[in-house]
Amino acid sequence: MTKLAKKPTKRKSSEKTATPRHGGGRSVRICPDCKSTHFFEDDKKGERICAKCGLVIEESMIDASPEWRAFDDDQRSKRTRAGAPLTFTKHDKGLTTEIGRGRGELFKVAPSKRAQYYRLTKWQKRLVESKDRNLSFALSELQRLVSFLGLPKKVHEEVAKKYEQAVDRGLVRGRSMESVIAALLYAVTRELETPRTLEEIAEASGVERREIGRTYRYISRELNIRILPAPPQDYVPRFASTLGLSDKVQAKAIRILIQAKKNEVTSGKGPTGVAAAALYIAAVLLGEKRTQREIADAIGVTEVTIRNRFKELVEKLGIQDEIEKKVRED
Repeated sequence: MTKLAKKPTKRKSSEKTATPRHGGGRSVRICPDCKSTHFFEDDKKGERICAKCGLVIEESMIDASPEWRAFDDDQRSKRTRAGAPLTFTKHDKGLTTEIGRGRGELFKVAPSKRAQYYRLTKWQKRLVESKDRNLSFALSELQRLVSFLGLPKKVHEEVAKKYEQAVDRGLVRGRSMESVIAALLYAVTRELETPRTLEEIAEASGVERREIGRTYRYISRELNIRILPAPPQDYVPRFASTLGLSDKVQAKAIRILIQAKKNEVTSGKGPTGVAAAALYIAAVLLGEKRTQREIADAIGVTEVTIRNRFKELVEKLGIQDEIEKKVRED
């Protein structure tokens, strides 16, 4: 907490004061006395005070914190009354409740109530809308793909949100749920700069590469998704991690790709092949050499592709002699 220049002072009613928060006015961002923008709040007195001159800016502030205290996680879980935040990763946004999860729950009910319990669970499933059923199955498949591909939460949320938009507009009708999820996953990973190749998504989802591409073109057109091709730099960290290469090699590969882009070497080339060739060059230059076969097997491109991109990069960047010298030293 910042030390006060002087004891907090309150203005008289005749003086110009800041509009208090509880009065419905705007919260003050500049001290009317010294024009400072640094404040601190006194929770005990409910006051907001200028940290420079000590002027009380607001008083009788509302305490929005809970009225209870908790000293460990167990007490906190018992006393809290709010649920989890809303999320698109659940078909009901995390709001609705479900009567009984699994058959094991039936035996927790008294024998005289089991018939009633069974009827309630059956009717709840019958009354669920078809959209919710679709979302329930689709989002469970999405959860599996996100876990398999090691994708972040923001990708999970965005794909779930776009899938619900596709359902609302009737874009899923006539297409397999798996292909739509895979196509949206391909689009969103590129949009959020964590791209995955079509081959990786096809392997994880079990949907053919051609079907994913066809669905992606349709969905992107209908939902107005316009995404530029992923730059090779976005693939470097993941490929380097797969190959067990150091951070120095990653940084070197990214510098090579930036220089290659300036020289227009990467234009019109597949980003995975260019990224693989840049990693190969960086690994050779920094003494962490990997064979082209090792890189091709780990990344999922052919050796011929790596070789062709390698030749183009070393020729355009003028590092052919340096590469040959490093190879002879090894």
